[in-house]
Amino acid sequence: MMLRALLVLSGAALLVGCTSSGQDELQAWMQAERNAIRPSVQPIAEPTRFVPQPYDAERLVPPFSTEKLASLLRGMQSASAASSALIEPELARRRQPLEAFPLDAMTMVGSLDRGGQLVALVKIDRLLYQVRSGAYLGQNFGRVTRITESEVVLREVVQDAAGEWIERPAALQLVEDAK
Repeated sequence: MMLRALLVLSGAALLVGCTSSGQDELQAWMQAERNAIRPSVQPIAEPTRFVPQPYDAERLVPPFSTEKLASLLRGMQSASAASSALIEPELARRRQPLEAFPLDAMTMVGSLDRGGQLVALVKIDRLLYQVRSGAYLGQNFGRVTRITESEVVLREVVQDAAGEWIERPAALQLVEDAK
């Protein structure tokens, strides 16, 4: 009986030790933390107001109309006539030896005065050439228009991005350190 009383007392002591004395403080702290946290939500911006625009393209020429196509073809024919006027004389003449080299492979190394007319000295692959005004240089139908002591000025005929033949200026500058 005594043993039974001792077991009951020890069980009661264990139950008293498991009371929620710290639980109340923990629950209070958790509730305080929940109340302290405030979410920061950015307000959504107002939607932009749609303003309808009137359709004004009714008075314009439709993009696929025959009028627009005809005017475009007339413009292309006049442009191609001017373009062919530039290239036809270049294709009809006999090509000169210095037209086989690109302009970047050439360097002007000096000039000579021959009878009052300047002659440029152009170096290509260790060879020296005399170039007079009116001669052709480079692979883009480049014709020498002027020679000074410091440069050779050319007029080239090249194709632009649209495929039209146009004139473009180019120049060879004097290089004093050419070896």
